Amino acid sequence: MNWTTLISAEELAHAIDRCVLVDCRHRLDDPQAGRRAWEAGHIPSAHFLSIDDDLSGRHDPSLGRHPLPDRETLRGKLAALGLSDDTQLVVYDDQGGAMAGRLWMLARWLGHRHVALLDGGIAAWQRAGYPMSTEAPAPATPGHLSERPTLVTLLNTAQLMAALQDGHSQIVDARPAERFQGKDTSMDPVAGHIPGAINRPLSQNLRPDGRFKPAEVLRHEWETLLAGRKPEDIIQQCGSGITANHNLLSMELAGLPGSRLYPPSWSGWISDPSRPVAKGE
Repeated sequence: MNWTTLISAEELAHAIDRCVLVDCRHRLDDPQAGRRAWEAGHIPSAHFLSIDDDLSGRHDPSLGRHPLPDRETLRGKLAALGLSDDTQLVVYDDQGGAMAGRLWMLARWLGHRHVALLDGGIAAWQRAGYPMSTEAPAPATPGHLSERPTLVTLLNTAQLMAALQDGHSQIVDARPAERFQGKDTSMDPVAGHIPGAINRPLSQNLRPDGRFKPAEVLRHEWETLLAGRKPEDIIQQCGSGITANHNLLSMELAGLPGSRLYPPSWSGWISDPSRPVAKGE
């Protein structure tokens, strides 16, 4: 079997020898926390990739706090872990997929369809009683990732602004309500949201135990939010292009594929002080 959205802890336990597994744990306020957590204990055979160092590119304020990595460099890093065209990639974190969703999207950006998020993350693995390890995985035989068409649609700022003039597109912001409304100023020098955006915090995709809600529940919620729009009319964004991927995955899981992603997100939008800012609900 191949998984393209979620994989359960039980499914991973049975298929782990056929997977390339990547730990994506990260804290936005402590960039080294993820590596420390991986060193303290991880799912056996899991490699660690850093959101800042491996899954983001060279700093450029116009591209947000987490610019996309160089495409070919990323392809090489994943191939070095043993990933090939037909290999299952599994990604996980300890925040319900908020961080690992970045690599889920990036793999699809490279055209790799067989990538799934561990539903419930490392906590689900531990609750199920599966083992942990502190050993680094053995060096992998390099895989081969072909150049293939992307599976995601990304927008730059000019494309976003053009889309907002078409009368159909709708921005959905995945940040917590306090940041969307402009009440929390801790992450960015300007608080608020892109005018016209609506807020669906990524936490709304999850059950209390950190697993995703059932697909049919997500579909109902998204269709209510879409209000008659098509999935491809939706533009996902967040603070820096990391957590917006959670909503992208949520729609895919709900059977509503095709929404687009604005990677610079809020931090890229406010890099130009002439762009408008909204506050409140």
